[in-house]
Amino acid sequence: MGFFVFLPLVLPLTAVPIARLTEQHLHPRGAARLMTVISAVMAVCSVLCLGLIGVVGTAQIPGNPLPDSWSDPEVRAALPYHETVGTAAMWLLALVVLACARTVVRHLRVRNRARRALSGLPAEPGESGDLAVLPDHSPYAYALPGSPGRVVVSTGMLAGLAADEREALLAHERAHLRHRHHRYLLTTQLAACVNPFLRPLQHAVAFSAERWADEESAQAVGDRRITARAVARAALVSHAAPAPGFAAFATPTAAAASAGPVPRRVAALLGPVPTSRNWPPAKTPAGLAAMVAAIGTAVSALCALNAAVALLVVLKAVTPL
Repeated sequence: MGFFVFLPLVLPLTAVPIARLTEQHLHPRGAARLMTVISAVMAVCSVLCLGLIGVVGTAQIPGNPLPDSWSDPEVRAALPYHETVGTAAMWLLALVVLACARTVVRHLRVRNRARRALSGLPAEPGESGDLAVLPDHSPYAYALPGSPGRVVVSTGMLAGLAADEREALLAHERAHLRHRHHRYLLTTQLAACVNPFLRPLQHAVAFSAERWADEESAQAVGDRRITARAVARAALVSHAAPAPGFAAFATPTAAAASAGPVPRRVAALLGPVPTSRNWPPAKTPAGLAAMVAAIGTAVSALCALNAAVALLVVLKAVTPL
């Protein structure tokens, strides 16, 4: 396997530039999909390589439950890794599994709790059944994924918006449900649990999903300025918005309104409609960053595949029929 088996653990750094530049030259839809795929592939490669390093490094430890042939001298000679490195890899892999399981369990638990709380609420008159209005003075709104999904909004939020802004807000949340944005967010959350170097992609995908929903909302209401005003107003009135705790999208808090993604979202809505391209132009910084990220992803996949094949070939050679 050589030192190449360690490359997938650091190659996610090649995706950091595209996480910072993609919003400038890609439609948010394409940006979210591209970065989610990169995150998922690199996370899988990281897990595979951690497992391979752990297996090879710990196979020769006495009492290991692995087959005896896995500690054969030929295996140790062909795949020489110190048992300390292998043990550390196994501990890291256990932590990764624990973090991912905790993220998924928390996501499912909070989502199920929210759905049980909303199960007794009737659908709003004239709506398609996906809107739940809670009698709460605290302003908040979020998309609750499920089958079917629901848009949850408080009376406090509705009271703080004009009629056209309410329409834009609901269209925004329905876009999250329609395009299943919670899956993109959950995938990148799990990828960040696997490899911390993927956290910039997680934040970039969350922002791109919001921008994607913004563009869908602007198209639904037919006026980008109305959507921009709704985003800004919702951010200003949401001084105590609750955090749903799952891969949903709540309205931003007031802190985010003063500094963070909200001003960027409003500025984008006040600008021209983003291009529909799914890959940035080659002769731009974003195009170069996308190429670097693609190469890093490909090299990561090849290194993981090469390590897996090498291990299987060696073990097959030393395993009796």
